[in-house]
Amino acid sequence: MDYDHIPFIPGLELSQAFYHEAVQPILERRFPELRYAAARLDYGSDVLGFDTPQSRDHGLGPKVTLFLPESEHTALRELLYETLAQELPVSVRGYPTNYDQPFSGEAGLVPVEHGPVRPWVAVVTVPGFFQDYLGLDATQPLDVVDWLSLPPQHLRTVAAGVVFHDGWGELSRVREMLSWYPYDLWLYLLANQWRRIDQEEPFMARCGDVGDELGSRLVASRLVIELMKLCFLMARQYPPYYKWFGTAFGKLACAPELQPVFQRVLDSQGWREREEHLSWAYQLVMEAHNVLGLTPTIEPEISSFFNRPYQVPHAGRFVEALHAVIQSPQVQALPQDVGGVAQFVDSTDLLSNPRLCRKLGEIYAVEND
Repeated sequence: MDYDHIPFIPGLELSQAFYHEAVQPILERRFPELRYAAARLDYGSDVLGFDTPQSRDHGLGPKVTLFLPESEHTALRELLYETLAQELPVSVRGYPTNYDQPFSGEAGLVPVEHGPVRPWVAVVTVPGFFQDYLGLDATQPLDVVDWLSLPPQHLRTVAAGVVFHDGWGELSRVREMLSWYPYDLWLYLLANQWRRIDQEEPFMARCGDVGDELGSRLVASRLVIELMKLCFLMARQYPPYYKWFGTAFGKLACAPELQPVFQRVLDSQGWREREEHLSWAYQLVMEAHNVLGLTPTIEPEISSFFNRPYQVPHAGRFVEALHAVIQSPQVQALPQDVGGVAQFVDSTDLLSNPRLCRKLGEIYAVEND
């Protein structure tokens, strides 16, 4: 489809207009007693708020998910979809409401002169939606393994999306519950993120010291990523997948101070210069930890790695301090060197598949036997 003559509208704004201007009037007229919720919470750069005009080349368009109580879903799902297909306008804000293959990642908008249309209006239940999108029924209580098996990039869209209407409150309740980790589990994830840094903190300098400049750069880039992930955790924000990782980091409160330091780390021409900038980044993040007040104050100092001339933050201090203040017996029983699924796996295919992530929960059971 040629978009040259259509002004760009961010996807969430377009979907909100689609609901209020097109979908809601039909529901009020044809199903006045219907209890439902309407939202846009799942896949897509538009849900994250990072879409641009380039995003229109695949999938971007007006989309709404309707949530029905389970008692009404089976009886009304097909009728609702057919009614909307017959009565929706063929466009909203200049964008067609008709898709060539709705609910597909390859979907494209197809202009038509008259209905019926094939709209992107999914009709689901709240438990069914979360079972499909997160791999579990989030209307039920979650245990620590449930939480640790959830891919943060999926939790990010649930938190970042918009609920347009909630007629009985269940969707909003679940969304609020998923907005962030339980407190002690947050401490556990923070500890494991510091552990990620502790595992490799001397290697950037060690590689450089033996003349491996490429290896030194690679380790430094890994450490920058781990520090950025730590910043997301400290800010209580789920990180998105890597396409939008840097963009989302740029919106954190710490970004104006840290971004230029990280850039200098990556631009450094030698390991000693790289170490100087990385040390400053460590100090800023250590100070940010102390501001949170989660543990007794830890001196934000950089010192030698044993008797070697490599300057490191000794991140293990933060690991121990965080584990020491965890109160939950369930969290205390977790293996201390595993963390959440995105802390020990970085496969794109796996982290995009919540059901596979759920299977990794077996790791915690094995570790605790």
